Amino acid sequence: MSEPKELSPSFEPAVQGADDLPPGWLQVQSMDLEAQGVARRPDGKVVFIDGALPFEQVTANTHRKKNNWEQASLTAIHRESSQRVRPGCPHFGLHAGACGGCKMQHLHVGGQVAVKQRVLEDNLWHLGKVRPQMVLRPIEGPAWGYRYRARLAVRHVIKKGQVLVGFHERKSRYIADMQTCKILPPHVDAMLMPLRGLIADMDARDTCPQIELACGDSVTAMVLRHLEPLSAGDLARLRAFAAEHRVQWWLQPKGPDTVHLLDEGGEQLSYGLPDFGITMPFKPTDFTQVNPHINRVLVSRALRLLDVQPHERVIDWFCGLGNFTLPLATQARQVLGIEGSEALVARSRENYELNRAVAPDHKALAATEFVARNLFEMTPAMLVADGSADKWLVDPPREGAFALAKALADLEQSRIGAEGAEPLPAGAEGWSPPKRIVYVSCNPATLARDAGLLVHLGGYQCTAAGMVNMFPHTAHVESMAVFDRVEPA
Repeated sequence: MSEPKELSPSFEPAVQGADDLPPGWLQVQSMDLEAQGVARRPDGKVVFIDGALPFEQVTANTHRKKNNWEQASLTAIHRESSQRVRPGCPHFGLHAGACGGCKMQHLHVGGQVAVKQRVLEDNLWHLGKVRPQMVLRPIEGPAWGYRYRARLAVRHVIKKGQVLVGFHERKSRYIADMQTCKILPPHVDAMLMPLRGLIADMDARDTCPQIELACGDSVTAMVLRHLEPLSAGDLARLRAFAAEHRVQWWLQPKGPDTVHLLDEGGEQLSYGLPDFGITMPFKPTDFTQVNPHINRVLVSRALRLLDVQPHERVIDWFCGLGNFTLPLATQARQVLGIEGSEALVARSRENYELNRAVAPDHKALAATEFVARNLFEMTPAMLVADGSADKWLVDPPREGAFALAKALADLEQSRIGAEGAEPLPAGAEGWSPPKRIVYVSCNPATLARDAGLLVHLGGYQCTAAGMVNMFPHTAHVESMAVFDRVEPA
């Protein structure tokens, strides 16, 4: 387990100091990346407290001690935060068997946004020494029923005589005994108990470890992982369940490449980006955003910030299925989408052709090319070979875009003749860096690292940044940052 990290206070004014508290009481000052309250003992030692909120006065039971910090569980609240709320789910909490899917249901959603915004700003400054010129208004959406993608663990618990379907317990490998889940769409929430009954009735009840959920705009798909061939009776049970609950079953007998429809035909799984007239078909194991409500706003804001003009060429790095690429193709002159997965590149080409075929003549999509490349091994020479682009959209996984940012920074250092810089690669004389970069991040730490490269070595300034509450009630922080090219005098 990694060491917890302390953050700055997130909300509420400072109150009574720790020195004035009764013995054993702790004054919670902030919240860490795991949604634990952060307090200090009179001797300065940091205490991370499960269940505590900023500026509460609490007592806690320490269960792990290190030289400089402790971890503890909340035992009593003596002064409650005005941001504390009743959790919306009966399975949330610190009790034995509590679900570990959410960590912040006890905190008002406005407080959650404040904490996550502070996480973003703290990471940018402490890790990247970058302060955005403007803080963007957070992107928020529905706090419940938003999770259109989920990986549900399945287990037949013989001692209990029942099947469990859901997320794992808090800090445990066991599956929580979930009878409801309020972050899942209501129609999926209503299916949890029927799903338990379905698996319990199957011959393969002991060899079906997982159900992966993927909801589109009008189709609900479920991928059943099964470790042995399904009997005719089990297939009939799945079909009956599908007919009753309007579910599209997919089967996965081995690795992800073996996923296939139980029965061919039926409507295709897809989601729409109505602001751009784009429809995105996808397979249930393709990467798509968990929260479609936020994704629509995210794409619209990213393109508004990028401010693409009709004469410009744009590169979409880590393009995936084309979630940003196809909307960009409605605005730019030319678009290049680059992705590490050959399979995703093939899917993005299919999506482009599908949308091009149905686009009205006055909204024809720009010429768009998709390329598969390992973006974690980018070099200045590779960057030059991709040609100049007026704007970049960067949307990497949690690992960030270090190689890409470093290649761009190395080119800038070579261009200005910095001490120790490598010579410019062949063809770089006619290459120019993008005027603007919009970076969409699912990990504020790697965003901050890459921002440091762009700002301190790459010739950019961070003109704006803000958080995106893609996962309400969890500690997960999505964000967006804008980098503008600073031309030397």
